[in-house]
Amino acid sequence: MWTRRNFLITAAALPLATPLATQAASNTKSSILTYGGAAIGGYDPVAYFLTSGPQLGEEAHSVKWKDGTFLFSSAANKKTFEADPEKFAPRYGGYCSYAAALNYVAPTSSNAWSVYEDRLYLNFNLHVRSVWEQDKPGYIAKADVNWPGPLQA
Repeated sequence: MWTRRNFLITAAALPLATPLATQAASNTKSSILTYGGAAIGGYDPVAYFLTSGPQLGEEAHSVKWKDGTFLFSSAANKKTFEADPEKFAPRYGGYCSYAAALNYVAPTSSNAWSVYEDRLYLNFNLHVRSVWEQDKPGYIAKADVNWPGPLQA
């Protein structure tokens, strides 16, 4: 079973973990994780549903929602998001879903994602996603109870 300690050890072993953790720490009061001023690092959240993967958005197609500015790869994706932002925005503000289940926040990788029951979930990295996928319903239930508590930590 993974614990917060195991997660942190995994994070520390990654070469980019320190800059990402620092960046996430600066966003812990925000309901939306941002990198470089854009929610979820500028990736189009609708594209995860329609193109089965991450796709960078453009500032020309942007929407301010909650504490973040979301970028979209097309006007059509922007319009889709505007019609139902709760459906297309990543759960837990784009923070790691597994970390939220353990009652803390962690940054995410655009490549470590899942669409489950018509919702977008992001994880710290592919390894953490593989652990999270072993019990998605259980981790989601825990994260739902915890969220947004970890933002106040």
